[in-house]
Amino acid sequence: MSQVTTHVLDTTAGRPAAGVAVRLECGDAVLASGTTDADGRIAGLGPDRLDPGTYRLRFDTAARSDFFPEVVIAFVVVDDTHLHVPLLLSPHGYTTYRGS
Repeated sequence: MSQVTTHVLDTTAGRPAAGVAVRLECGDAVLASGTTDADGRIAGLGPDRLDPGTYRLRFDTAARSDFFPEVVIAFVVVDDTHLHVPLLLSPHGYTTYRGS
């Protein structure tokens, strides 16, 4: 299983956001990419283990928000703990948190 998972929820519609392209990046490298499924999730995004460091999830949100064409979430990996990084999205705002 991937060390990083994510899901996107459309808070305006009150349902999962399917079809959102997501990239896992480190520095200038794209490590993995995927698209959210009908449940708004990407279960396996990237390798089973990431080296310690700073990574980014880049969400292509242009189809869902005229104001935010993309959302970039930076996070730090310190060990091999599973990381779930959700995105709650509305046309004029977003929030994230470290999920479980």
